[in-house]
Amino acid sequence: MGKTVTLTASDGFRLGGYRADPASKPKGAVVVIQEIFGVNSHIRNICDRLANEGYVAIAPAIFDRIEPDFQSGYTPEEVAVARKFVAAPDWPAMRRDTQAAIDAAAGVGPVGIIGFCLGGSVAYVAATKLSGLSAAVGYYGGAVARFADDKPTVPTQLHFGEKDGGIPLSDIETIKAKRPEVEVFVYPGAQHGFGCDERTSYDKASSDLAWQHSLAFFGTHLK
Repeated sequence: MGKTVTLTASDGFRLGGYRADPASKPKGAVVVIQEIFGVNSHIRNICDRLANEGYVAIAPAIFDRIEPDFQSGYTPEEVAVARKFVAAPDWPAMRRDTQAAIDAAAGVGPVGIIGFCLGGSVAYVAATKLSGLSAAVGYYGGAVARFADDKPTVPTQLHFGEKDGGIPLSDIETIKAKRPEVEVFVYPGAQHGFGCDERTSYDKASSDLAWQHSLAFFGTHLK
């Protein structure tokens, strides 16, 4: 359904990405931010699913500055390799590359953003610092608690697993306390990555419910 695209950031850097378009007139657009595993089959599938729901979906390859077209699976060995990309994350660069995708989606209607893992944190940062968005959704973003002093400028929804080994419940309580205006869902028994059907931590019931919440949220705010 989708196609490879090239995006241009404000500093002139050209990065790759994936874009999926709906079959009929779009309701709006959603920028999809990757996990640490690149714009892989899971992220492309998210884009395709959003296109099926009537949205233009664009996933910028935010690791292209480090390794162009990096994609990975989820074996322990692949996870170890992928972790190198977030040893010292370049947040300003990721913001520029995310803004490039938002700008590319402008003109088709209101624009939302959704991110997973690292992308969940990027989506939250985008909600606080970037322009052109109408709504933001983040899944299991480990850095959100660190950025929770920054207030989103658009409606924001967050999803976490109760049993996430990298995001303690205390972090989620911190987010709730600092940002009561943000809608936060915690899924009982769910682990990190519960929304990805390619991971061993996939939890179909939690994933399906989170997706319903996400689509309802976009349906409310992207119109």
